Amino acid sequence: MEGPLTPRRTQAERSETTRAALMGAARRLFTEKGYASTNREEIAAGAGVTRGALYHHFASKEALFRAVVEELEEEMTANVATVAMQGADAAAELRLGCLAFLDACLDPAVRRIVLLDAPAVLGWDQWREIDARYGLALLTHGVQAVMDAGLVAPGPTSPLAHMLLGALNEAALLVATAKRPKAARAEVGRTVEQVLDRLLAPA
Repeated sequence: MEGPLTPRRTQAERSETTRAALMGAARRLFTEKGYASTNREEIAAGAGVTRGALYHHFASKEALFRAVVEELEEEMTANVATVAMQGADAAAELRLGCLAFLDACLDPAVRRIVLLDAPAVLGWDQWREIDARYGLALLTHGVQAVMDAGLVAPGPTSPLAHMLLGALNEAALLVATAKRPKAARAEVGRTVEQVLDRLLAPA
């Protein structure tokens, strides 16, 4: 509670606090129960706000879900980029980034929300649009870097980046749907490294 000496929060600050609470509650519930089994009343209760407050910030449950997907994609991309930058050269950066993406798929929120529910809830077009702004953009940068370094024959970056992203997304789904996700991550990780070994092999 705000006391007499506590600076009064602005309307914008209160609004941002409410939005963050809704996002946090939704992320937890969508991870634990999935989109279909989570209702708006649970989200509002979990955030400690009214249904009216929920609708003030998000027009629908789907709009809130999309915001959570975007938040997870942004976090995942930032983490992958941070890991990739530890590489000694462009090839190492691309390799580390791909493997960091597979590691991110062990996160229950990423597995349930981004990989399993998002394509069905948002539809293929919306899901691809989000994936392109985050994962594809980062991968395209990595592909261009290895081309600039002379490690891959020069050519259009977009087709190769799309093909690599498709392979990584399939690998991610194998991890997300596996009964033993950590074992699946290790197995697909070895396969991804073999693919990268061939791609980056000296001519």
